[in-house]
Amino acid sequence: MSITTADIKHLRELTGAGVLDCKKVLQETDGDIEKAIELLRKKGLAAASKKASREANDGLVSASVSDDRTTGVLVEVNCETDFVARTDDFKNFVEALVRQVSEQPGLDNVEALLAAPFIDNESNTVAQQLTELIATLGENMMVRQVARFELNDGGLLDSYIHTGGRVGVLVDVAGGSADNSQFAELAHDVALQIAAAAPQYITEDEIPADVTEAERNIYRAQVAEDKKPDDIKERIVEGKLKKWYTQVALMDQEFVKDSNLTIAQLLKQHSKAVGTEIRVRRFARFELGVN
Repeated sequence: MSITTADIKHLRELTGAGVLDCKKVLQETDGDIEKAIELLRKKGLAAASKKASREANDGLVSASVSDDRTTGVLVEVNCETDFVARTDDFKNFVEALVRQVSEQPGLDNVEALLAAPFIDNESNTVAQQLTELIATLGENMMVRQVARFELNDGGLLDSYIHTGGRVGVLVDVAGGSADNSQFAELAHDVALQIAAAAPQYITEDEIPADVTEAERNIYRAQVAEDKKPDDIKERIVEGKLKKWYTQVALMDQEFVKDSNLTIAQLLKQHSKAVGTEIRVRRFARFELGVN
């Protein structure tokens, strides 16, 4: 297939690689963006964090946690421009969806929410209300992601919204209660960490074996041409993998407020202080336009 200038520009934006490198790998992969990114990474020419799944969507991420900290929701609604995202009509619609998911336990996914009667106009479903809003504001919109956590066995939920609604986090932390201010502050620090550092998993053990092996193969390809003994190459690969864990596994990340501590060490310190194990059970992190 023919490779267009737009294809090359798009791949450059996703990877930071040079024009000629982008053109070459697109030709080698018949224009497949995902395969082109993987090939660039194997050649050491693309940033590991870049993903073809990123989209230039705007909108809002919004969250709510109940006063007793046992019910929490996170919702992402997309539109085309920041101008529409800042209108009262759009913000009111997002706020209504957050209330609806908070109050109606079954609405823990996009499909269920869209099919439900809209909380502020029950003659319409949420999908119908969204269609009316699209007609009013003149932009395409979508409810992209929904998360709803509910606790019945201790711990607390916390949320954090960053950069004006572009990133949102909902986190479930066990080992304390909402009336313990120190524990509540720790949970909020964990939410802030997740927002800032974008982990994909809680621990290394949660990473699927095929995902780890795919990453290892990329690092092996990067050092394949090095004139070093195989055992040295393998140590280099394992070192790269260990660094990757610090990016994708929450417990391995440096604490954003104190780089001398990992999150695992931070939780261990607080666990010792309160005499009970503190652990992160689950989290959701939504970022506009990122799958």
